[in-house]
Amino acid sequence: MPLRLRATIAAALTTLTLAGCSSPPEEREEPRTSARLAATLDSPVDITLRWKDDEPAVAGRTVEFATEKAGPYTVLEFVPPGRTTYRHPDLMPETPFYYRLRPYFGPASPAVEVSLPPGEPSEKELTGNQEWLTPRTVEGPKAPKARTAPVTARGAGGADANEAAAPADFEPTVKHATGIHFSWTDRAADEDGYLLEVRQAGSEGYRPVALLDPDINSFGLITLPEEKRASYRVRAFVYGEQSNVVHLTTGSDPGA
Repeated sequence: MPLRLRATIAAALTTLTLAGCSSPPEEREEPRTSARLAATLDSPVDITLRWKDDEPAVAGRTVEFATEKAGPYTVLEFVPPGRTTYRHPDLMPETPFYYRLRPYFGPASPAVEVSLPPGEPSEKELTGNQEWLTPRTVEGPKAPKARTAPVTARGAGGADANEAAAPADFEPTVKHATGIHFSWTDRAADEDGYLLEVRQAGSEGYRPVALLDPDINSFGLITLPEEKRASYRVRAFVYGEQSNVVHLTTGSDPGA
C-alpha cells in the first residue's frame, strides 16, 4: 500500500531526495544491491515487476517509476522484505515506463500499542491548535544532540551498531478520536529520514504511513477508521544502492 496522502500530513511526505537540516554526514559506502529487477507486460496497459529477495538485513524496498530514464522517479509503494512482485495496472497507452527498486536499511524503535476513543473528533478538536500535527525537531530531552551512532546498510559494523542508532523514548499521545502525536529521541547520526510504521489490529506486518525528514522527532498523525487499535513504531533509515532500471512501453488502448 502506498504512503498515505492526506492534507494533514502533507508536509511530512518528501521527495525521494531528503534534505537534512543537520551538517553534512560523513561519506558512507552504499552496498551494491543484489536485487535484479525484471518487468513483463501482462496486457497492453498492465505491467508486473518481479525480483529476488536475497538481500541481507533489508528493512524494505521502494518500488519507483518514471516516464523518462533520468527521472524524476515516483515511489509507488514501500514493500516489506519477502515481497518479490508488484503489479502496475491501467497505465497510459503507448507510453514508456521505467522502474527501479531501492532497498532501505535501519533500526526501528520498540513498538507501542495505541487504542483510540470511539467516534469522531469534535469540531473544537478539529479547529483548535493543530501545531502538534507538524513534523518538527523539538529541542530539549528529545533533541538531535542525543544522536550517537550512524545508521548502517546491511548491518555493516554489526547489529549492535544499528541498535545504538535506533529511535528511543518513542511515545504516543492521543489527541482526539482520530489523532495521535508521536515523539522520540533521535539517536541516528546520518539517517536519510524516518518512517512511521503501523500495524493495525488483525494484520500481519507493519507498513509505512509517513515519510519524514532527517532530524525530525515530533509528528502528528490522523488515522484511518481501521486504525482505532493499532501498533506503531518509528524507523531511522538509509537507502542502499538502487537496482537495475527496466523499461517497457505500453501498447495501444485496448478499449479504443
